[in-house]
Amino acid sequence: MSLGTSQAVYQILSRVVPQSGYNELYGNTSQLRVKCRKKLSSRRRFLIESSTSSQLRPHRFPLTAVSFCDYKTYSHPRLQTCKCQQAENLSGITSGDGNGARFASDVEKSNLVSNVMSAKSVVEFEDVQLLKQEKEILSSNITNGNISKNFDSVSINSIEDEAWDLLRESVVNYCGNPIGTIAAKDPNSTNVLNYDQVFIRDFIPSGIAFLLKGEYDIVRNFILHTLQLQSWEKTMDCHSPGQGLMPASFKVRTVPLEGDDSATEEVLDPDFGEAAIGRVAPVDSGLWWIILLRAYGKCSGDLSVQERVDVQTGIKMILKLCLADGFDMFPTLLVTDGSCMIDRRMGIHGHPLEIQALFYSALLCAREMLTPEDGSADLIRALNNRLVALSFHIREYYWIDMKRLNEIYRYKTEEYSYDAVNKFNIYPDQIPPWLVEWMPNKGGYLIGNLQPAHMDFRFFSLGNLWSVVNSMATEEQSHSILDLIEAKWSDLVAEMPLKICYPALEGQEWQIITGSDPKNTPWSYHNGGSWPSLLWQFTAACIKMNRPHIAAKTVEIAERRISRDKWPEYYDTKRSRFIGKQSQLFQTWSIAGYLVSKLLLADPSKANILITAEDSELANAFITANPKGKRGRKNLKQTYIV
Repeated sequence: MSLGTSQAVYQILSRVVPQSGYNELYGNTSQLRVKCRKKLSSRRRFLIESSTSSQLRPHRFPLTAVSFCDYKTYSHPRLQTCKCQQAENLSGITSGDGNGARFASDVEKSNLVSNVMSAKSVVEFEDVQLLKQEKEILSSNITNGNISKNFDSVSINSIEDEAWDLLRESVVNYCGNPIGTIAAKDPNSTNVLNYDQVFIRDFIPSGIAFLLKGEYDIVRNFILHTLQLQSWEKTMDCHSPGQGLMPASFKVRTVPLEGDDSATEEVLDPDFGEAAIGRVAPVDSGLWWIILLRAYGKCSGDLSVQERVDVQTGIKMILKLCLADGFDMFPTLLVTDGSCMIDRRMGIHGHPLEIQALFYSALLCAREMLTPEDGSADLIRALNNRLVALSFHIREYYWIDMKRLNEIYRYKTEEYSYDAVNKFNIYPDQIPPWLVEWMPNKGGYLIGNLQPAHMDFRFFSLGNLWSVVNSMATEEQSHSILDLIEAKWSDLVAEMPLKICYPALEGQEWQIITGSDPKNTPWSYHNGGSWPSLLWQFTAACIKMNRPHIAAKTVEIAERRISRDKWPEYYDTKRSRFIGKQSQLFQTWSIAGYLVSKLLLADPSKANILITAEDSELANAFITANPKGKRGRKNLKQTYIV
């Protein structure tokens, strides 16, 4: 038998072995016992039988019985302690999707394999027959010229199978139920830092992958348990974070039971930034949480979660925190450097595009999910006003293409009037030389940041892609963003998609802006590194604009290396040729991002759980408020500023 034939036979033989999944993690779920409190003394051991109910225990959040206006008088404990008296039914990770049948099928397959292996003669006979059949198939394929195509299919399927196995291995349990996925799980690494925690932003692609696979319970548990961690009473330097803040991450810890050292219990230990590098609060966590909540309802059809009193209150708390009045005069959300995916000093403080895109999505999703009631009327009114102002501000002032670049090049400065063209007093000399040569004739993008006398002309992938997905960019602008990516393919995609930003900060600029950050050296990490986790958002954007072939091409590029390279966190160098020098391997959101892309390309209609189409009422309000796209004195009575 040739080497190629034996490899193909091995691929087929390996498929008869059941894939590891939740059924292996939990064993026989009909006899499951969950130890929520583990007594070291056998005399007082406390075992909690798993319930046949599929409902979570009632949320002991003190806000569930109060109105939204009363929330300021309440705060949460230091740790979220497991005090449940029943565990959820784990007959299947999915509720109502036929997963019970899947587990039964897995058990039957497992029994079948055991029976076959116990009968040696039968195995030998099966092997002989299988080899004969495989030889006939291979001969037929060689004759028809399909041998390479079949091998490619086998290889791609094995990558997907490996990705699913790794994703499920990263699942974290709390009280015996899946609650999230850790950031990375490299079996050969001892320097885990905080990658053994469940990050809210990192779990989003994992949650979407499970939703698209029909496994809803892990997402439901994640949504409800992270809600219990909201508005923590912990302070840093005698200062409390704003009510409604979501943690950046949390960890499941086993601690001694208070008052009884012979027993232990599981607790959720959140991090709101006080332990993070740079000590920056995560602005994007709450925004991602709202987006995932909407995706859960649209995918599962279970709207009871978003209609719960505590969940409704949680949404309102996040909105109130983001819509709070302050010194900022713009409709964009003011944040500090390092408060989003780019969580290190990169000069994106102020109004970075990524936060504005997520903010816009969260406002749209929240408006869709908020239940109509008297207490919500003022909030919805403020939300609608902010949406109109924010969409105009981003579309008008953040957009740049060759035409707009030439306008900026001819700007007059020091203009004082309501009808000033150069409203932010941008100096034409700020246009960097690289942009003059880099900007294509066809295509454009939303700049990274805008502040008085300052425009950050860098291209940031996440903000631009999410602006397409959520319709914050117009349809014409959305197509132009994809046109730009195609035109600058070698820069933004290269040998591993996708550049987090372009170009990288180098030389003295890198020293001043990043503080000579040794991890953010040029073309590494957040400073121009390439992140496979951006694949799923790129895929969603391409599907929305009916151009899925672009995303399919990037997924194909990723498949050439990502599994062989052990699913790294990011890639280095201008063309993404090296695995990141400090990149974690088996990074969960790299794995999940690839899987979501494959699932969306297989069924593009599923992207609707992420996409938000432009609201006709919002568009009409936008036109009415700004008939000529200008800001005049007659608009001073509006409740927003554009």
